Formats: sequence, structure tokens, C-alpha cells
Amino acid sequence: MLYLGLISGTSVDGIDTAIASFDGKPELIFGRTYAWQPQLKERLVTLGQQSATLTLDDIAELDVRIGAAFAEAAQRALADSGTQAKQITAIGSHGQTLRHRPHGEFPYTLQLGDPNTIAERTGIRVVADFRRRDVAAGGHGAPLLPALHAALLSSPDEDRAVLNLGGIANLTLLPKQAAQAAADRSHVRGFDTGPANGLMDAWCLRHTGHGFDRDGAFALSGRVDEVLLARLLDESWFALPPPKSTGRDQFHLGWLESKLAGNEIPQDVQSTLLMLSARSIADALRAAQPRTARVIACGGGVHNTALMSALAAMLPECIVESSAAHGIDPDFVEAMGFAWLAHATLQGLPGNLPSVSGASGPRILGGIYSA
Repeated sequence: MLYLGLISGTSVDGIDTAIASFDGKPELIFGRTYAWQPQLKERLVTLGQQSATLTLDDIAELDVRIGAAFAEAAQRALADSGTQAKQITAIGSHGQTLRHRPHGEFPYTLQLGDPNTIAERTGIRVVADFRRRDVAAGGHGAPLLPALHAALLSSPDEDRAVLNLGGIANLTLLPKQAAQAAADRSHVRGFDTGPANGLMDAWCLRHTGHGFDRDGAFALSGRVDEVLLARLLDESWFALPPPKSTGRDQFHLGWLESKLAGNEIPQDVQSTLLMLSARSIADALRAAQPRTARVIACGGGVHNTALMSALAAMLPECIVESSAAHGIDPDFVEAMGFAWLAHATLQGLPGNLPSVSGASGPRILGGIYSA
């Protein structure tokens, strides 16, 4: 009963793969990240950063190209782990989010990565398109992994939070009751808090040529611009109550540029963006679960030591640590989550939590594409 999860997050820093078992407690068997083809990655980053005009032909071609890239990543994960395709019950594929607008008269969320292409090229059944059913039920379609976080990391002894530091940050709130009543997930809550790595990565790429700020060195070379930070935090989205979600189509370089005076030093902006992530996360956590004792972080931002230090400084009442402290590789929690969602779908079990997404009820998520 092995499942293979695939996701490329809002940072577009690679295609994460995870092979996991769900016989009993969820267990990660193998995890690895595979690089995007550079031209395709550049196009995806551009599309995520700003409004762009795409023809129907562009969208259809991108859908297949992304699906082919996901299929190749799956095949490489099988080869590198020594796993045969016949050992995999199903692939759970998130796809690549291009737009996420779960509000308005006709709410939508758009992930590309044709599951038919993945199934055809791997010979493995695929479960995909997880978010849209929750949106159709009045939810945000995000975050989708708090139930897995609860299964892996809740404790009857303390209030905890799981913090995913991807392009966008999101929190899963796990009060003691979530572990004490494991069959009842109504105590679990979760929501996006705003930017994590996405804005920092984009600004760093523009001014240094590097796709991310290793250890936060670029940010540490500057100083926080308190006036700019106040303008950034004044964004009305931060004041919205949960359920809430967002993406790079909202927090992008164009948004940042609209807040700049024009005479800022690039490294000071980077330092301010790091503080924006830390402050918005800390403020959201205190407001939603003020007695949190432990913050367990996962995602690429865990490797930004400056960001982790800033979070610890902003949350002195909490232990801030990587999920690695609990035996879970922080780089593959999300990919493992989409393997878990595929498992839930094939078992006929709902994958969303209405207490998190705001959906009108629990729903079985995704479509099944036969091998």
C-alpha cells in the first residue's frame, strides 16, 4: 500500500516527490526534489508573479508540459528509490497553481499538470484536482493538509502549531483537544498567513541572480525599514479572519513595488520582507491560538536560518523547531500530504476539514484517472 505524492509549490523551486505508506501511522519511505526544466520554470515564475495574457492554446500546452514534467519526476523517484511502478497504489498529484481566487461570485482555483499525461506515462493510477471540490462546497480549497498534520504531530500535553514555510506560509492549529479526540478533527484549524519565501525569493533573484536567499545572508546584510514594513502590514488581507488563503497572484513583485518609495536599498527591502513573513506569522498565531507552546516548521523556509531565528525572537513563549525534531523530513511533508489525500480518496474518505477551509461539509476530493 505505497502511494506517491507530487507537488510543486508556490515557490516553483522544484517538483517534490514522496513515497509513503499509510498502513497504520503515516510513514515517509522516500523523498526527493527534482528540478524544473529552466525555461519552463522561468515561465511559471513569471505567470505567478503578475497578470499575464494567455491564449487557450498557451494554457492547454502548459497543462500537458507540466503533466509531463510531473510524470518524469515520478519515474525518477521510482528509479532512485528502487520501487517498481506496480508497488504504487496511486499517485496523488497536486499540480502547479497558477491562480487561486476562492472568493467572489464565481470562486475558482487553477492547478495545471494534466493527470491523464501522468497516468499514461507512468502506468500508475492518478488522483488529482484536489482543491476545486472544496471550493465548490464554499471553501477555500486550502490548506488541505491540517488533517495529516494532526495525525502526525498533535499532542495531548500542549497546544501546538504546524507552520508550513513555502512560497506562502500557512498554519495548522493543534490544540490539546485535537489529540485527545483523534476521531474528531473539528478542533483542528488552519489558514494562510501571507508571504513566507515567495517575495523574498523573487526579490533576491532580481537583485542577486540567485533564486533564494541562502541562510538569509542577503537579508542579514540589510536593515529592516520600519516605515516600509508598516506599509506592507497595512495590506487589508492580513486583517481578514480565517478561513483565508492566498497565493503569489496576490503577494507578488508588483504588489511589493506598489508599496516602495523608490529609494530603498535592495538588501534593506530583503530584510524587511523577511520581517514581514515573521511578523505576519507571529501576529496570526497569537490572535488565533495564544497559548501555543510549540511551533513545528516544515517547507523550504526551514533552511533559512535567519527566518527561523526571527520567528523564534517574535515568539519567545514558544519552542520553534523543524519537523525534523519529530522524525519528519521538513522538505517532503507537503508531497507526503498529497499521497495521503490520494489514499483518502481511494478509501472513500473526505480529505478536507470544514473547520479549516470553511466548506459546507466534508468532501471526498479529487478525480481518479485510471492507469
